Amino acid sequence: MERSDRVTVHDLAKAAGVSLATVDRVLNGRAGVRPATIEKVEAAIAAIGYRRDFTASMLARARDIRLVFLLPDGTNQFMAKLADAVESAGANARSERGHFALQRVKAMEPHALADALDALTLPACDCAVVVAIDKPVVHAAVARANARGIKVVTLVSDLPGSARRAFVGVDNIAAGRTAASLMGRFLPEGSAVGLVAGSMGLIDHAERVKGFRAVVDAEFPTLTVKGPIEGYDEFTPTYEKALAFLKENPELGGIYNVGAGNAGLVMAINEAGRSDLRVIAHELTGPTRAALTSGVIDCVIDQDPDAEIRAVWAEAKRLVLGPDAAPAPGEIEIKVFLRDNMR
Repeated sequence: MERSDRVTVHDLAKAAGVSLATVDRVLNGRAGVRPATIEKVEAAIAAIGYRRDFTASMLARARDIRLVFLLPDGTNQFMAKLADAVESAGANARSERGHFALQRVKAMEPHALADALDALTLPACDCAVVVAIDKPVVHAAVARANARGIKVVTLVSDLPGSARRAFVGVDNIAAGRTAASLMGRFLPEGSAVGLVAGSMGLIDHAERVKGFRAVVDAEFPTLTVKGPIEGYDEFTPTYEKALAFLKENPELGGIYNVGAGNAGLVMAINEAGRSDLRVIAHELTGPTRAALTSGVIDCVIDQDPDAEIRAVWAEAKRLVLGPDAAPAPGEIEIKVFLRDNMR
């Protein structure tokens, strides 16, 4: 085709090898289409340059879009920032007929997350947004939601191999690799480095550990890695386990916290009298800001919750209304903060 605006739905159906009815269901985000078929249609869209008139198609499909965010509860400061971002972005989305609802689910409890997903139904929920836990019961609940016509988007922590329709978050392997590159430079003579996680059942935490270990093994052979210990991203268990970890491993020269239990970790470091440690943590929150200022934490690797919720809204519009309903969101940027460049 010489001009993409001459490409019709008939051309698209022929290129994808599917019926016009299937093309219509994919373009309008309706249920009943297998993921593999959706991928064929989307590949054909890209290959032949199919475009619809954005304004006309939006007017033709004008409808409310209802998102339900299932976020972990507890003392996780980053999840509190995400919840605030949901409230803020939800207020702005109302002008585009978007309705955001927020539910807090018991943290690190896959059955609680699965039950919350199972309770969602159309038309009260078009798109469920979940911080995923990589357990079979959650995979099964995502599959059931998808079968009911609910689009599932994973946020922050992904669920690869599941029926989820999109993931919004940073490249967590790259984040772990970044932490290792920094730690290797912080400890040029070599040392033992301890890992602290919320749970290795969270893909984002597991991927950060994987990226960290890969760079240490390849580039910093004088570093030895110990752990991880798991504090469930909660203050008390992180404090207690980190304090015991520090006492059992006095040779540690650094700590990398791949999770969000930073307040408990900072208290443990202070109580252990380990001001000499080089510490890298995730998420710029109240506790990490204070620890950067005091020098307990050397570096924070951050992701922007406001940008993530805006990206979720763009994905939801594309999933519910069709791929031309919003521009595809780009990658979420990894940001690195020291005491000197805190915003």
